[in-house]
Amino acid sequence: MNAAISSEPDPLLIPILSASNFVIGMGAFIVIGLLNPIAEDLALTTAGAGWIMTIYALAYAVLSPLLISMSGHIGRRRVLAAGLGLFALANGLASIAPDDVTLNVARVLAAAGAGMFTPVSSAVAAGLSSPERRARSLAAVFFGLTLAQVAGVPAGSFVAYTFGWRSAFAIVAALAVPCLWLVWTRVPAGLSFQSVSLADLRQILRNGPVMLAVLFTTTFIAAIYIPYTYLAPLLSTQMGFERNGITLALLAFGFGAVAGNMVSGIAADRIGPFKTLLGLAIAQVALMPAFSALPLPEVVVLAVVFCWSVCGWSIMAAQQSRLITLAPQAASVVLSLNAAAIYVGAAIGSAIGGVVINVSGLTTLGIAGSMAALFAIGHIVVSNRISP
Repeated sequence: MNAAISSEPDPLLIPILSASNFVIGMGAFIVIGLLNPIAEDLALTTAGAGWIMTIYALAYAVLSPLLISMSGHIGRRRVLAAGLGLFALANGLASIAPDDVTLNVARVLAAAGAGMFTPVSSAVAAGLSSPERRARSLAAVFFGLTLAQVAGVPAGSFVAYTFGWRSAFAIVAALAVPCLWLVWTRVPAGLSFQSVSLADLRQILRNGPVMLAVLFTTTFIAAIYIPYTYLAPLLSTQMGFERNGITLALLAFGFGAVAGNMVSGIAADRIGPFKTLLGLAIAQVALMPAFSALPLPEVVVLAVVFCWSVCGWSIMAAQQSRLITLAPQAASVVLSLNAAAIYVGAAIGSAIGGVVINVSGLTTLGIAGSMAALFAIGHIVVSNRISP
């Protein structure tokens, strides 16, 4: 996977991509902190509001691999700019959506834009890095998404509870505009990698070991999203948290995401992706039952949320590094499939969480997530055994 240009890359390139992914992450996950205000304003149930995240996830999962494969012959700058521009417009539409149908249409468009931008930004980072530093480079460009957890999502939640949920989407749209300008002016016009096509996508989809490896992302993320999608209503009902308490919990989750992202790149480079991913899945099994033991002392809850996030967000660099090693000739495609797998997992986890709530209530979400993480352990073990 060699870049088409041989000059030294702009030292600001990775920070620009990371900042743009911050906006992408904020727009994607901000709904987690907005469920209660959106449900109240649009007369939706908690599980019904959760579908706003689920629909985004499903749209991303379907559209990202298709759009990446269809745009494989286009320069990376144009793809990045198109994706970010569409994402900005979609969040602007979400900020004025009069009903849940319009809001979900806007979320589908936002998912399409994000599905173009994030995998390409990862491919650019990987392609410009030496193999021994690839995981750390991927962690660096992915840092924006994790920073969105520590700053963007809690800030969006605070804004939503203070000024209304529409203001949160409007802020995302506004932040995307300068990022779009930076991408267009600082990403080299000639930057491209080995062209990919729909034929490459079909080839990867038919590769059983690679697809099993990709789908570990789905099982791992699904387990986390069973409680995570409904974290705000869970903490509200079981802990009595209101605006400030929920914002504080999301901040703890965000700091954990940043720490996990940093740890992941280092761990994957030192002990290997498989051992890193196996340890993270085991940690999820151990941590999530705490959410079924609420109420607990506030400091304990915040500590659990932090550690849970560290272990959850540590998956990204390790998994991407593993997948690139398995299919280096189609890195862009496999990274787009991995990004899609994240959102398939989020959709499945959100949907399972909604079913769990309807059947047995909020308090069983932690146990359900832990049981799902057991499946993820089996998945990564089997995948490692059959991978070439």
